Amino acid sequence: MFRRYFIIGAIGAALAIAFGAFGAHGLKDMVEERMLANFETGVRYHMYSALGIMLIALASKVIAGSKQLSLGALLITIGTCIFSGSLYVMALTGITMLGAITPIGGVLMIAGWIFVVTGLLKFKDN
Repeated sequence: MFRRYFIIGAIGAALAIAFGAFGAHGLKDMVEERMLANFETGVRYHMYSALGIMLIALASKVIAGSKQLSLGALLITIGTCIFSGSLYVMALTGITMLGAITPIGGVLMIAGWIFVVTGLLKFKDN
């Protein structure tokens, strides 16, 4: 779990930086302010999630074999793809119907963090 999710988190962080730079420099004059704000929200949550996934990967080194940590990382990854991805596509295309699936990604991220907490609560610190 450690290697897989640390790599996923690191790639996610790199992509968040790339999307952030694109949003700040390439999109500014291409989309309306509201869509740019949506794009920036996607970038912000993308980065938070990427860093969180790397922290979960590190925690998995201490709490080996935790199914809750693994499931949490998976849900956060999928949720981030849906949440941030829908905001990116919506900002780039103007298809506002995609806003309907954005909350699904948010719910998956919240569920992922709940699984992480349950995994951590089961761990007995010496």
